[in-house]
Amino acid sequence: MLPIMAARLNALRKVMVGKTHSKEILSAYIVPSGDSHQSEYIRHCDKRRQFITGFTGSAGVAVVTNSSAALWTDGRYWLQAESELDDNWVLMKQRQESTPSEAEWLISELRLGDSVGADPHLVSHSEWKKLSKELSAGGLHLVPVWANLVDSVWEGKPDPPDQPVSVLGIEFAGRSWRAKVAELRSKMESKKVGAVLITALDEIAWLFNLRGSDVQCNPVFCSYALVTTTTANLFIDSNKLTSSCLSHLQPGREGPERVVVHPYENITEEITETVNTLGAKKFWASGNSSQAMVGLIPEKKLLCQPIPVTLAKAIKNDVEINCATSCHIRDSVALCLYLHWLEVAVGRRGERITEIEGADKLEGFRAAQKNFVGLSFDSISSSGSHGAVIHYTPKAETDRPIAADEVYLIDSGGQYFDGTTDVTRSVYLAASDPGTHVTDCFTRVFKGFCALSRIVFPSGTKGFQISAIARQFLWQRGLDYAHGTGHGVGQYLNVHEGPQRISYRAHKHDAAIEPNMICTIEPGYYEDGVFGTRIENCVRVVETKTEFNFASKKFLAFQPLTLVPIQVKLLDASILTSEEIDWLNNYHSNVMDTVGPEMLQQGHKEGYDWLVEQCRPIG
Repeated sequence: MLPIMAARLNALRKVMVGKTHSKEILSAYIVPSGDSHQSEYIRHCDKRRQFITGFTGSAGVAVVTNSSAALWTDGRYWLQAESELDDNWVLMKQRQESTPSEAEWLISELRLGDSVGADPHLVSHSEWKKLSKELSAGGLHLVPVWANLVDSVWEGKPDPPDQPVSVLGIEFAGRSWRAKVAELRSKMESKKVGAVLITALDEIAWLFNLRGSDVQCNPVFCSYALVTTTTANLFIDSNKLTSSCLSHLQPGREGPERVVVHPYENITEEITETVNTLGAKKFWASGNSSQAMVGLIPEKKLLCQPIPVTLAKAIKNDVEINCATSCHIRDSVALCLYLHWLEVAVGRRGERITEIEGADKLEGFRAAQKNFVGLSFDSISSSGSHGAVIHYTPKAETDRPIAADEVYLIDSGGQYFDGTTDVTRSVYLAASDPGTHVTDCFTRVFKGFCALSRIVFPSGTKGFQISAIARQFLWQRGLDYAHGTGHGVGQYLNVHEGPQRISYRAHKHDAAIEPNMICTIEPGYYEDGVFGTRIENCVRVVETKTEFNFASKKFLAFQPLTLVPIQVKLLDASILTSEEIDWLNNYHSNVMDTVGPEMLQQGHKEGYDWLVEQCRPIG
């Protein structure tokens, strides 16, 4: 009997060469990570790439031919993929000069005229066009396979979740769905657009002020939306809509002040019908939507650009900002209580606390906070060498005790009705010295973190223009990290949100960083098999006053939302400048003044005393 992963590959290869699901014999089949909505985090029933490869990371593309198989993933997951893939798979490390693209590899592996299959529901329109062009240049054909081949060999595939959707109150949302739809229609009118297709789950949830639980840690629900100049349409399993949801969406019997609810699967029919009613107007759809959906729109009718909802969601309104500020204070209390508990249990008493037990304890501190709903992602609770696995999540087979004399990295976050959090701290719990190399690396991470936190920049700046600021001190030693420096964060939505990001790679649809966006700043350093360290805060983008105002531009800065001490013990103060020391002392003073009173109000006197010690000025 074949090992389970080899058996799955063998079954997939059999259906590739049969014609049950495709009109053509396929020489290769592409299995992306995402779902029909191009989500980063997906339902268990959509984890096809994980099923066929065994790799559990959230990003990656698998390609299977009749004789070989390869997985492409980014630097966050290289170590994880190496440990999870068996010898049937070749790991392709994305963005390495020696790594071929999927198209380049397929052209080298296959014969002229061969067909490469993919499910067009799982590939974005932009990526489909790009891949099709690249394969065609190499003599290969990209073929849509409408019935997913992995599904056909997936025995025991989980059923889709069917939990109810809930209404997010105006006290958290800040604006009604009617106001959001009206703003969208104003953007449509300026572009001479008659309809907008919305496929991203967080955008639909935001637009209609609804939240769900179809995806673990992400309060979204599977649906599509289609907004025209006269109607707002939601495509969803109607069993998920409670009476309060229906009253929220349909306060009247008919007209523009209500949302028309359709069965989820009717979206393709509605797109086709809408195309025929547009007249001279365009149909607006993002290139990030699936080829299956966007491909229904004739090219002459298609306006393929980022849709307005994406940016509108990222720029928080005043109510959302106030909610996020309050939420982060309570979340910071929870993490401070955990770090104090951990220092006492592991650092002072020498208790055996495992990575999973630590993560569970932190979740308990968060669960005690007002408005808590759940985690925003599985906690990265990693001790020693596990910290070098950038997105490590402890499992029963990898769980180990948190060692006092090793760097412990905890990257975690919570979902609250009033916000979403994401924060990382690295600590050393033993009384002994962490060692010169560890403190030097951590200090250089901190210097980059501090530099980016202090930056003032003109409006219109994009993340790739400032990413190097956080890396410069690592670069001075020939060091770096293989992930982005920051990402957008949703408001009781996905912990990773676009369109803004802070990354050394430019993308044509990257948005400029604007006031009231929420982003992370998270440089790190990882030494394979030894340790990892990262510092991460959520920050709000704010306007700031400057002495001059070149070209009448606004100037912007970052204001911390996360208020958790940065462990001084891991810092080498001798290589810090006076400006960096002042920034750290001011940050810790802000932590003390803001989080301290909340701790006392909640009755955590011992935690407050710990906070006082952690926030003492240095220098």
